Amino acid sequence: MRIIHFIINPKAGSGKNILEKEFLGSYFKEKEYCISVKYSKFKKQAILLTQNSIREGAQTIVACGGDGTINEVASCLVGTNILLGIIPIGSGNGLASNLMIPSIIEKAIEIIKKNDIVTIDVGKVNESYFFSNTGMGFDANVIKSYEALKKRTLIGYLKASLKSFNEFKKGQEVRISIDEEHTIYNPFLVFVSNSNELGFNISLTPKASLMDGQLDVLIVPELSKLKMLLFGALMLVRKYHWLKEIKTYQTKTLQICRNEGLFLDSQIDGEFHKMEDKHINISILEKSLDILAPKNIEPQL
Repeated sequence: MRIIHFIINPKAGSGKNILEKEFLGSYFKEKEYCISVKYSKFKKQAILLTQNSIREGAQTIVACGGDGTINEVASCLVGTNILLGIIPIGSGNGLASNLMIPSIIEKAIEIIKKNDIVTIDVGKVNESYFFSNTGMGFDANVIKSYEALKKRTLIGYLKASLKSFNEFKKGQEVRISIDEEHTIYNPFLVFVSNSNELGFNISLTPKASLMDGQLDVLIVPELSKLKMLLFGALMLVRKYHWLKEIKTYQTKTLQICRNEGLFLDSQIDGEFHKMEDKHINISILEKSLDILAPKNIEPQL
């Protein structure tokens, strides 16, 4: 008998996809499965619920929400033999899309029942994990504005981007070290990705793979307002590389050091964070998380 626990964010997406135990029980029959359903009602509660599920002997823990909920659940499962399932009912669903897990609930459930396992890399920024991406600068400002909106939709994301563009100020000076190359920037954006999609089918790192043991890094230095607009337009059509100022890397580790300010605005898997650390170490943990997903996912070259 498989023991499966569901951690559900009832506010994910539009808040209309609330999963009930009765509904899930119609797919997971008592003769084959022992299921438990828990609801995460505030930020970081999913971490506590997942820790409880681990103590209760769950073999599979299913995150039902967006990338933020998935991050909270998955962070507790890194390096364990407990399987992560995903039912993507959030707004962006970038990680689920990269894993080819459909947003149709019934089809996502079928993947969980099939029990095919893929093992992915995990990003780490100081003591926090990320599974899709982390970013600093403009990206973090967009997430901060986006979180303030009542409805998290693509239109909302574009509105948050426009607001951040209008309010954006010169970034903090940072020293970025990648493979013994050290450069000083006042960056418009530093983006570090483990997956190939942000959500809403938007990508800054289309060649990134969850299974290649590498982080894909995009650094956009300080730009004029006109070039900031151009970058935004090129990003939507995945042609940002046309801007010669942009630098891209693949690496296993990078360091970001700063001397200014009390905090550094950042985002981790689409959730806003204020980082107090002066020294930020970002690395990849290869093959550290087992996920229920279609078997035909291949590392992208």
